Amino acid sequence: MKIERQILRTRLTRRSLMSAAGAMALAIVAPSWANTGPTYPGGPIRLVVPFPPGGSVDTVARTLAPQLEKQFGQPVVIENRPGASSVIGAQHVKQSKPDGYTLLLNASLQMANPSLLTTATYDALNDFMPITEIGALPQLLVVRADSPYRTVADLISDARKRPREVQWAIAAFGAAGHLACELVNVEAKVDMPIIPYKGGGPALVDLMGGHVSAMIEPMASAYPHVQSGRLRALAVTSERRLASLPDLPTMAESGFPGFDMPSWYGLWAPAGTPQSVVNRVQKEVRLALRDPIVAEKLASISFQSVGSSPDEFGQYASREFNKYKTLISAARIKAD
Repeated sequence: MKIERQILRTRLTRRSLMSAAGAMALAIVAPSWANTGPTYPGGPIRLVVPFPPGGSVDTVARTLAPQLEKQFGQPVVIENRPGASSVIGAQHVKQSKPDGYTLLLNASLQMANPSLLTTATYDALNDFMPITEIGALPQLLVVRADSPYRTVADLISDARKRPREVQWAIAAFGAAGHLACELVNVEAKVDMPIIPYKGGGPALVDLMGGHVSAMIEPMASAYPHVQSGRLRALAVTSERRLASLPDLPTMAESGFPGFDMPSWYGLWAPAGTPQSVVNRVQKEVRLALRDPIVAEKLASISFQSVGSSPDEFGQYASREFNKYKTLISAARIKAD
């Protein structure tokens, strides 16, 4: 009987020691796991570009993606979802799981669309979490290389002689290029119809094919065609001339005082995405913009990198939303 009791005590002691050891191990491991959760990113990140390949938004995305892949250690997949002036892509991201694996890279029309399009049913300020302003691009007023237009004045003069025959191509309603074209029409008092496309790529193809007369498009997508000799640049929309194109006049110098209409680019996540994930993505984008290869590619198209914090970008986007809303209302711009 005494032997049985001794054996029982020994078994209980061993169990107690094993339980205590297990508890200590959990106490050491659990706090670290509980505080950090799963490591982000733990899989591919989809970067939704709401335009087809070939436009400025797609160009910026494809310049950043390879470097972000290196930094994250995970694939960064460009997913082109064009249509409805970027609304289709934006709506897709809005409805995606807010886990940081589906992000939206869009231009400034993300803020303009709700004031311009009835199809833009998203709330620009509340349905997305701002991550960072990637940067901004000046735009070029371009025509076909064999066009008779050598200056902006030539274009405007012909438009006055042939109302509604000289036409603008635009990447999308609400895009910076669209608003710039509307501003030219108003200030020059010309009737140049605006032909919308599903992105800068298709619009540029039609411009080079002679189906439309002119276009105002960000340098990322327009300048390579100027360099190749297929398009001719008549003016730049920035406040000052570009160092890369010192002989190209500004719109202000071409008869439009005070004209300054850049195109800016931002990154958003669906509302509800953990702030820690938003901060991580912003940090990596800012780091990628400083990479020498990325910086050189962006500098070649006069891209002005920013990489702002989520708070800074949120405040900037809100100001831009109000600015576009006022402009669209005052100019009575309608998406027909």
